[in-house]
Amino acid sequence: MKIFKNSAGFGKIKNPVLTLGNFDGLHLGHRKIIKKVAERAKELKTKSVVFTFDPHPLKVVAPHKSPPLILDSEEKAKLISEFGIDYLIFAKFTKEFASTHPRQFVENVLVKGLSVKEVWVGHDFSFGHGKAGNVDYLRHLGEELGFKVFVMPAFKKSGAIVSSSRIRELVKTGNVRGAATLLGRNFKIKGKVVRGKDIGKEIGFPTANLKVSSEIIPENGVYVAYASVAGKSHPAVLNIGTAPTFGGKERCVEVHILDFKNNIYGKKMEVSFVKRLRSEKTFKSKEALVTQIRKDTEKARQTLHV
Repeated sequence: MKIFKNSAGFGKIKNPVLTLGNFDGLHLGHRKIIKKVAERAKELKTKSVVFTFDPHPLKVVAPHKSPPLILDSEEKAKLISEFGIDYLIFAKFTKEFASTHPRQFVENVLVKGLSVKEVWVGHDFSFGHGKAGNVDYLRHLGEELGFKVFVMPAFKKSGAIVSSSRIRELVKTGNVRGAATLLGRNFKIKGKVVRGKDIGKEIGFPTANLKVSSEIIPENGVYVAYASVAGKSHPAVLNIGTAPTFGGKERCVEVHILDFKNNIYGKKMEVSFVKRLRSEKTFKSKEALVTQIRKDTEKARQTLHV
């Protein structure tokens, strides 16, 4: 898959099957659309294109309304590549871009720039200045300018529409299992291992203190997870919170990798959440905390079968 960092410079792509949208989370609904685009391109013996935006449009036009993103651009590209998509375009979203009328965008980018053959979008798709363009308007332009428009119906799970906003709410409340059922994979965060207060080491459970780069972090509590360092995944149990037993104030993500003794300070880590075990508690003593951590670790081993 070839990646373009802007909506310019892709002049060699002609007559593709294309989908466009934000695709934050790459959840089951997004996956269905992207899979369909890849399939249609093969059927028509042409190229497939995913057209998305960077940064998220709301970060430019209404930063105060911008949601915390589930995925960064790197992870989004990685997941999209798994569908066999030929081209991924990250259009640089600016205030100037935001002021573009939907017709102007379609004429200049989709028709003149790409000579697009088919456009596939989700049921709630909107585009252009003030979201003036909707599915019906896109269909109208397609009929006028010579390309077909297909709209994928809302994808539902357990009777409810799968959406990025729903996933964010599940993550924020610690329901990482619920989020995983809508994502089609475990929810992940990324970060860098930095030095902490070494409290875990003092009580016999050394932890990697993670400086998180991801925009959304699950609710405080103890979780079963996999921690990936240098491309290798390890079973883990982690705590998100302030370590109230020790009078902590700052929110931290501390990862205890099971049966692991390597020095990983300064290394990048990716945490894949499997299950929430419990909320964070204040214990009466250090000994009571250690007893609970042992129980948490054993539950993690049972969950991950290690």
